[in-house]
Amino acid sequence: MTYRVLIDPRAARELEALPKPVVTRIDAFILSLATNPRPPGTKRLKGKLKEGWRVRVGEYRILYRIDDEKSEVRIFEVGHRREVYR
Repeated sequence: MTYRVLIDPRAARELEALPKPVVTRIDAFILSLATNPRPPGTKRLKGKLKEGWRVRVGEYRILYRIDDEKSEVRIFEVGHRREVYR
């Protein structure tokens, strides 16, 4: 099954602010979420973001939600690991 990948406006702005080589790596990973929204290394978030998932891409994190009923992956935050959970 293929999922539709949506990027929230806030996450798009965060992605545009990153260096080009990092954006290239993150873009490739985001596209791969369409075929497998829970790849190895993915973890469920805890606390106030508990309905989300996170995946590591180097020192950066992609935070997203999965809606299996609608077959959607919605990315809501992209950032460096020291800042993304604040």
